[in-house]
Amino acid sequence: MNSKKINKILIANRGEIAVRIIRTLRRLHIQSVAIFADNDADALHRRLADEAYPLGNGSLKDTYLNIQKIIDAALDAGADAIHPGYGFLSENPEFVEACQANNLIFIGPDADTMRLMGNKIAARQLAIDNGIPVTFGLTGDIEHILKQADTLPYPVLIKAAAGGGGKGMHIVNRKEDLKDELERASREAANYFGDGTVFVEQYIEHPRHIEVQILADHHGNVIHLHERECTIQRRYQKIIEESPSPTLNDEKRQQLLETAVKLCKQIGYKNAGTVEFIVDQHLNFYFLEMNTRIQVEHPVTEMRTGIDIVEEQIRIARGKEMGWTQDLIQAQGHAIELRIYAENPENGFLPTPGKVTAYHEPQVRGTRVDSSIDGTCTISEAYDPMIAKLICHGKTRQAAIETAQHALKEFIIQGLTTNKAYLWEVIKNEDFLENKIDTSFCATHQEVLLDALQESRNNLNINDIAISFLLYDFCKKRFEHQIENVWEDIGFWRFHSHFLVDVEGQRIPVHITQWEAESGKLKAESGKTSALSSQLSAEFIAHKDHQLKIMLNGRTEVIYCSVNDEQKTIVNFHGLNFTCFRTDQLNDTLDYSRKNETNDKSTLIAPMPGKVVKINVKEGDEVQEGTIMIVVEAMKMENNIIATAKAKVKKILVTEGEMVDNKMQLIELS
Repeated sequence: MNSKKINKILIANRGEIAVRIIRTLRRLHIQSVAIFADNDADALHRRLADEAYPLGNGSLKDTYLNIQKIIDAALDAGADAIHPGYGFLSENPEFVEACQANNLIFIGPDADTMRLMGNKIAARQLAIDNGIPVTFGLTGDIEHILKQADTLPYPVLIKAAAGGGGKGMHIVNRKEDLKDELERASREAANYFGDGTVFVEQYIEHPRHIEVQILADHHGNVIHLHERECTIQRRYQKIIEESPSPTLNDEKRQQLLETAVKLCKQIGYKNAGTVEFIVDQHLNFYFLEMNTRIQVEHPVTEMRTGIDIVEEQIRIARGKEMGWTQDLIQAQGHAIELRIYAENPENGFLPTPGKVTAYHEPQVRGTRVDSSIDGTCTISEAYDPMIAKLICHGKTRQAAIETAQHALKEFIIQGLTTNKAYLWEVIKNEDFLENKIDTSFCATHQEVLLDALQESRNNLNINDIAISFLLYDFCKKRFEHQIENVWEDIGFWRFHSHFLVDVEGQRIPVHITQWEAESGKLKAESGKTSALSSQLSAEFIAHKDHQLKIMLNGRTEVIYCSVNDEQKTIVNFHGLNFTCFRTDQLNDTLDYSRKNETNDKSTLIAPMPGKVVKINVKEGDEVQEGTIMIVVEAMKMENNIIATAKAKVKKILVTEGEMVDNKMQLIELS
């Protein structure tokens, strides 16, 4: 294959993967072209790219899944090639063919290979034909699968034939639930991949999920970049990945690597790909699928090998031989990746789109952050909730985990709730540290992890948080807005030295005994009762970009503070966020006459901003406790609105396809 010239590449994606690709292109002196929907007009990937082309407004089908718009943008920009990233059109063979028809190089495998391996049903058959073990599976349309419901080896797993990443994946423990879960999985698959085809396979009890990174060029060279363990998942979505796998012994590791390379050679695979396996308790492995694209977790491999996989993808797409042979690959130490999502672990992991008021990446040796943001911004409900990935490296697994624990505490994201603290509890958990894990780890440890998360918050001195907030509140006008007017700087505290500080709903009485405005020194007594009263002191040292260095009770502390749209202050103290406000300050952004929270079970409010995708009931219907009445999709995942008791549907206030927010009433019961 003759070498092809690539001077400019359009990235057919958004978010952190688009940013990550742009940074490699900069290093290679290749011009980058971004595409963006209207709600991404100020996105980081648009701002970093050399050029950017708008996709307009509308659904994903109108923007990031619109092949013609993307091809037109590439041609208008004079791009030589397109990198698809992951998700969206990255495994769409029609997109590959559209690139080829317009003389654009697609940085990935060819369309035929993508059709073969991108469809899980065809890929399973190929594995069987090559003697690679697979689990029991059943294919066909939903009606065909339901006819064989009695013969299935429950529990079974429903999966999207055309995609991955946990989208459209559901476990079914009994026949009675099969129909509803098949329909739900098909809807999710159609929405995310444009193809609602699903299939069913046997669910292996207590499985591990281990995958092999492959690179293959047009000169017959196929190599592996070792394996990644991706067992820690939630709702079948990977949240922590590490390399090497702490599960495999040397013999099984070699067998797994050789099997992955053999499969890729057999199909004549080209470019980067990942062969995924399920491993049972006896270390027997079964082919799961092949992802014909770069993976979300590829930085784990890059941290161990020092190989830039995107650079190799471009090299291969140009027709050159890889810069590496198998004997040159040296994987060093241990790497771990943690995916940070906009979601609330303490509220059923519901998505939390909204405004980021402060953002600070950790400056810790041995860490890398791949992020979709670089400061204050808004996280849209229209896309996947992943904000960033934290990748940490160490000489050993323990060293990598310790680095990750330290870095997570220094990773500041304020304004919306994330799973950052939850991830910290996972990698502190004894079972995780001892590698006593399987893909159900998050489900089986949910109560333990959430209790530990709450305990971590409770272990912090709430009086310290309250006094830190007050110091920031007294000083913020001066060091954020440079206000010199003494009357603006005085504040209500001049006339009233007793305060109630609300910290996450707890009212903390604080009595100011000394305040020196010039130096920023504050002394106070704090405590709910005189018996609990404590002497507190706080002194301002420095402030920059939401970071506040203070002397707190004789020790130096670094806290982060920002103000949300409700004019409440978010204080990050020892890595955890706390929402604080003074009860003596009225907030003119809130409607005090409106009752925002209610225990009225007859009034159901949307739990998050999203779109109503299905209404299962009609007015007048009788519902039982647990009945799924409405399905709301947010950030590509479906969330069920269920009846909490036996009731009658009095009124339905929304329609299918309608966008709702978390203040909107959906349904009224009687």
